[in-house]
Amino acid sequence: MRLELGHVFIKDAQFGNETKVENGVLYVNKEELIALIKEDEHLKEVDVDIARPGESVRITPVKDVVEPRVKVEGPGGVFPGILSKVDVVGSGKTHVLKGCTVMTTGKIVGFQEGIVDMTGPGAEYTPFSKTVNVVLKCEPVDGLKQHDHERAVRLAGFKAAAYLAEAARNLTPDEVEVYEVDTLLESIRKYPDLPKIGYVQMLQTQGLLHDTYVYGVDAKQIVPTIMYPTEIMDGAIVSGNCVSACDKNTTYHQMNNPVIHDLLAVHGKELNFVGVIITNENVYLADKERSSNWTAKLAEYLGLDGVIISQEGFGNPDTDLIMNCRKIEEKGIKTVIITDEYAGRDGASQSLADAHPSANAVVTGGNANELIELPPMDKIIGSLEYVDIIAGGFDGSLREDGSILVELQAITGATNEIGFNKMSARGY
Repeated sequence: MRLELGHVFIKDAQFGNETKVENGVLYVNKEELIALIKEDEHLKEVDVDIARPGESVRITPVKDVVEPRVKVEGPGGVFPGILSKVDVVGSGKTHVLKGCTVMTTGKIVGFQEGIVDMTGPGAEYTPFSKTVNVVLKCEPVDGLKQHDHERAVRLAGFKAAAYLAEAARNLTPDEVEVYEVDTLLESIRKYPDLPKIGYVQMLQTQGLLHDTYVYGVDAKQIVPTIMYPTEIMDGAIVSGNCVSACDKNTTYHQMNNPVIHDLLAVHGKELNFVGVIITNENVYLADKERSSNWTAKLAEYLGLDGVIISQEGFGNPDTDLIMNCRKIEEKGIKTVIITDEYAGRDGASQSLADAHPSANAVVTGGNANELIELPPMDKIIGSLEYVDIIAGGFDGSLREDGSILVELQAITGATNEIGFNKMSARGY
C-alpha cells in the first residue's frame, strides 16, 4: 500500500463568513458548523470556540480530539464505516489540516474525561496545547442515556473534522509525506537480512464507555487481526472511550501513532516492519485468554523476530498486556512493552497490576499519580464543575481562585502509552 499524506499547515483559526484556508489560517463559518452538528436530535445545545497555543484557556472535560482530514484520491473516505462507506483505507492521497484539531467537550459522559491547558505547567504535559483547537461544546437533551450521549458527541467530533477538512480538498499541500508498505512475502524477499518486527496494538474495549472502533465495528466484538500500518494512519481506528485522560488514545493519537511512524521511518533500513496486529482488552478471563492466544499465534505465523506491544488504560488491561507479552515470548519472539505507571503519588507503589519475568524490556510513559498544580486561567471552555470527580481529581481539587490540584491522570495525553508524550523514566 502507498499512502500520501498532504499536510496543510494551520497557524491560526478564526471565525468568518466562509469555511476556508488562506495563508495558513483556517476560517470557520460558526453558524454553518453548529447547524451541521445540531442535526443530531440527541443534542439540544451546541457552541463552538477556538483555543490557541499560549492563550490563558482551560478546556474541560475533554472527551475526544480529532485531526481534520479529507480523502482526495483512492479507495474509502474519512472515518470509514462511520461517516464514509466501508472500504479499505490506507492508500491513495489524504489531505490533513496539520496543527489543528477538533476537540469535544460539554456535560460529562463518564468520569474519566480530561483537562487541556493552553499555557502554564499543565500545557507541558499535553500535545494539544501546541495545536489550534476548534472546540465543540455539546449539551445532550434531557434524560439521554450515557451510551447515546457518548455516541452523539463522538459523531459530532467526526462530522466537524470532516467538515473543516473539506476546506483543504483542493489545496496544494505545504508538505507531502509518502508511506509505502509491501505485502508480507514481498517484504521478506526485499529485506531477507533485516529483523522482522511487528507491532501489537492493544485497543481499549472493556465496554461501559470503554470502546474503540475499527472500520465502525466495536473492537470488543473482534478477534485479533492483521492490518497494514497505513490503514491505521488513514483513520481506520477511532476512539469511543472515556478512560483516564492521561493514557487515553484519542482519535488524533490513533491517526498519528508514533510507534507506527517511527517503525516506518526505519523500515527497509534497520528492520522489516511486517505489520500491525490489533487486539482487544477484555473484562473476562476467558476472553483475555482467547485474544492473547490469537495474538501470539499471529506473531508466530508472521515469523516475527521481535514485537512492540502497547496498551491503553491501566489496571485490568495490565493483565492483557502481560499475557500478550508472556505468550509471544514463549514463541521465541522478543518483546518490548509500552505502558505507564500508577505507582502512587510518592512513586513507591507497584506500578502495574500484573507482572511477569518475561516483561523485562519496558518503556514507560511516566507515573500518572504524580500531583500537579494548575494555576487559574482567564477563560474556561466547557465547565469546571466536574474537576473534583474526574479521574485524577478529588474533593477539593478545584480551589476558590480557580486553580486546580490534580494528578497527571486528569491531563489529556500526559502519560500516553504509545509514547505521544514527554514523560518517561530510566531504570538502573
